[in-house]
Amino acid sequence: MLRSHRWRTAANSAAYLIGELRPGLSLLDVGCGPGTITADLAALVAPGRVVAVDAAADILDQARSTTAERGLETVEFASADAHDLNFPDDSFDAVHAHQVLQHVADPVRALREMRRVCRPGGVVAVRDSDYAAMTWYPQVPGLDDWLELYRRVARAHGGEPDAGRRLLSWARQAGFEDITATAGTWCYATPEERAWWSGLWADRTTQSDYARRAVDGGHATKADLQRIADAWRTWCERPDGWFAVLHGEALCR
Repeated sequence: MLRSHRWRTAANSAAYLIGELRPGLSLLDVGCGPGTITADLAALVAPGRVVAVDAAADILDQARSTTAERGLETVEFASADAHDLNFPDDSFDAVHAHQVLQHVADPVRALREMRRVCRPGGVVAVRDSDYAAMTWYPQVPGLDDWLELYRRVARAHGGEPDAGRRLLSWARQAGFEDITATAGTWCYATPEERAWWSGLWADRTTQSDYARRAVDGGHATKADLQRIADAWRTWCERPDGWFAVLHGEALCR
């Protein structure tokens, strides 16, 4: 997961938000991960205050290193649960969450919290992938099994892997009325992109918490996971390999 997160930038993962930002705004980044998007957003709103939070306290050290390497001195870090943000009402001009709502137990509650801490006239920006809408070529045997398995394990763990298509609905349930819903994509088609994307998923399928949950939850055997990892490597070797990830995006005011 961290290999995936470190690849993310504001340009490839938050372009829908960039036009809303300007120097001097305050921003909360919910679920900041290793901080690569945070650092880009902080540079856009500097000298405005930025607070980056994540439920995993250990990952905040990596985020601190990322911003320190960029020479950014306006970013603060804290542990936080998206369902219960420890900030007063109307604290930030912008609240951002990338690939967060698909993992939380109650995405509507999390959005209500983001709405609460966002000032009147500010913006809440959320973006999540939609696994059922992911598509690829060629149809290597085993990748359909990967998708079905991932969605089953994610839901058993309390998440919603097809979050992208639900963002507009969740935002309306959270009380937002002015919502701009859009879509964005990642695409992996060059040899380097295929190697990175397939290697990430091949390793994650056999060597991660997701792999452990798949086996411990009775969703797959280790042999099943190895077969799926091999399918990823087979896809990588195809010179016509192409993979697209669809994301839902929502700017909520």
